[in-house]
Amino acid sequence: ILLSLMAFEIGLYLHKKTKWVLLNPLLIAVFLIISFLTLLKLPYEAYNLGGQWILTLLGPATVVLALPLYKNFELFKKNFIPIFVGIFVGAISGMLCILLLSKFFGLSDVLTKSLLAKSITTPIGIEVSKQLGGLPPITVVAIVLTGISGPILGPFLCKIFKLKDRIAMGIAMGNCSHVIGTSKALEIGEVEGAMSALTVGIAGVTTVFIAPLLWGFFLKYFS
Repeated sequence: ILLSLMAFEIGLYLHKKTKWVLLNPLLIAVFLIISFLTLLKLPYEAYNLGGQWILTLLGPATVVLALPLYKNFELFKKNFIPIFVGIFVGAISGMLCILLLSKFFGLSDVLTKSLLAKSITTPIGIEVSKQLGGLPPITVVAIVLTGISGPILGPFLCKIFKLKDRIAMGIAMGNCSHVIGTSKALEIGEVEGAMSALTVGIAGVTTVFIAPLLWGFFLKYFS
């Protein structure tokens, strides 16, 4: 636990000092932890004796993200239909892209199933991967990389496509990069953070139910 906290604090320090989007605190922490374990030849199992507790706290931490939504609940009620349509379309289109790109690049069925849950929060993504018969470690790596890419590319893409609506920005960040994207959305604004937090939960539930159906459809018509 101490190693994880120290690595992340170093990442935060470097990010604040340099202001480089590529120096994401989570990415730096992952690099430092892997380097430390490799240098001292420590097995991952030994690190995970403490690290697993951080994973356990991901669930409650995700629930806490509902606080900004509570503060902006009136805005949510006024835009109920477009918000839900945006979340569902974003979640489903993300999974369809994975299926089509996996087919195009000739990825195995196991890898494809492991990548389907890449855009949702880790606890839900692991369970979806197990449900489909994928490899949870691959899913976790995909979730982390997807999450890191959101804060880096999200604001940049919003500028390119001139996306200025605060609700739409939040939904986009939450759909594309789950909790990590939500942390960036909260930096941009409270409304963006609230919509992103809402998206994380609904997109996760959508993936749980829709992913098996899409995979069955994919096997039937494209395999």
